[in-house]
Amino acid sequence: MIESTGAEIVIKLLEIHGITTVAGIPGASILPIYHHLHKSSINHVLVRHEQAGGFIAEGIARSTEKPAVCFATSGPGVLNLLTAIADAKADSIPIVAITGQVASKYVGTDAFQEADTFGLSLPITKHSILIKSPEELLEAIPKAFAIASSGRPGAVLIDIPVDIQNQKISFEKWPVPISMEHRYSKFRTIGKELADNLKTFYQTLISAKNPVVFVGGGCNFAKSSKALKEFLSLMPISAVSSLMGLGAVSGNYEKFFGMTGIYGHPAANQCVKNADVILALGVRFDERSFGFGESLNPNIKILHVDIDAAEINKLQNSYCGIVADTESVLSALNQYIKEQKPTFHYRGENPPKIYDFSKSEDSPEKLIFSFYQLAKTAKIDDKDLIITTDVGQHQMWVARSFPFSHPHQLLSSGSLGSMGFGLPAAIGAALANPEKKVICFTGDSSILMNIQELATLAELNLNITIIVLDNNALGMVYKMQEKFYKKCHSQSVYKNPTNIAKVAEAFGIESRHFDYKMILENNSSNEIADFIFGKNHPVLIQCEIPRIW
Repeated sequence: MIESTGAEIVIKLLEIHGITTVAGIPGASILPIYHHLHKSSINHVLVRHEQAGGFIAEGIARSTEKPAVCFATSGPGVLNLLTAIADAKADSIPIVAITGQVASKYVGTDAFQEADTFGLSLPITKHSILIKSPEELLEAIPKAFAIASSGRPGAVLIDIPVDIQNQKISFEKWPVPISMEHRYSKFRTIGKELADNLKTFYQTLISAKNPVVFVGGGCNFAKSSKALKEFLSLMPISAVSSLMGLGAVSGNYEKFFGMTGIYGHPAANQCVKNADVILALGVRFDERSFGFGESLNPNIKILHVDIDAAEINKLQNSYCGIVADTESVLSALNQYIKEQKPTFHYRGENPPKIYDFSKSEDSPEKLIFSFYQLAKTAKIDDKDLIITTDVGQHQMWVARSFPFSHPHQLLSSGSLGSMGFGLPAAIGAALANPEKKVICFTGDSSILMNIQELATLAELNLNITIIVLDNNALGMVYKMQEKFYKKCHSQSVYKNPTNIAKVAEAFGIESRHFDYKMILENNSSNEIADFIFGKNHPVLIQCEIPRIW
């Protein structure tokens, strides 16, 4: 027989599930878990704010395709974590949040640092559970990892009262991770229906005049991207992407039109409007990436693939839909195409060179691309680059102008749009990918949301370059006020600028100021490239930019 406390069970099961790093902050209601964590091989990242711990877990999960874990104590600890949990749920990111709770006998009594974690988390998690006994942990933790990573991934929360963490129980053996091989089969299109739908997909695509592939986050996985690359070699049609899909199709693909939506490439939006068939792969048709409405071809046929049955026909009516992961469908479709051996020629116009800024006027997109050129000057290969962004104008500039070449190269808060995401997500990505250079593009507003994590970064000494595009304003808000609110810039401009570079130096981060023109005019400078990207320790660049650009 095995004898273990609830806290020992938590740590042991995390080890069994391959967790090597967790992020969080200890507090009274989770101290038993931290006590046994100290004896574990698991590395703990002590953040300065629980929200950052959740975003670090997201950075790990987004860049590895594997579930990641964060800790928080009860009350204010878990309340600080909720934004990151909601962010993971919104973008379908597999994280497991383990939170401490006040002792069972005090739950519901408004005890010190008590909050209804279970109730608060229900709308923003894929699954949430309040543990009632140590025995439950033996089932709940493997189940949490299975739920977080199966089907449409998402956030799972396990709330554990402190007395349960201290209770000791006896059991025969440790549970093993739950197999994912047949996950959610009851929701998947299978058998004859799948065969018929694949045939419909093929016949619809082969007879189309202007077909286009629309990729989303559900296609942004290594295996899905590989299958997509093969599909485009068999059927070389136009391709566009949502924000979350960037990287699924390489920016080097000759018929890639870029990102769609209100902040996307005009050519990508026009490509969609001209299409008579859209092959939608793991994309939700949300209003920011697909707000075309009546401007679409009235006879358009949408072929929709999504792992979540609820997304089929939710926002756009599908001509034919398949409920499955994109890799499986593309692999089957590719095999069908090979068997049919069709004669297929390029269709539609070739896109403009969306990453060619050599002759264009100065612009934020040209500035972002200049940083990419400096990274190349520093001899950093595309496959060794991971980009994180915060939320705001800079996020859209990066999405439009950085030539992403592989899945999970861009880590960004898409659906929830959480400012403060970029820096901790970069820390998570760097922890999980120590051999790569991580670049965090942020704004002067976003960096201040979690600027305390510069202290965490300095302690970890990770290979991260932070580029702060500073216009001393809430840039996206300012621009919307300029356009839609008669230039009434209500509370969108700061009275005093913040010397973020000096703040970073105070935290122990090497920093420097640059004017944007200096970057544009010296985008092949070895000296500048070496300072920004040539070092293996953290560097912060504060780059002053115009407010209206």
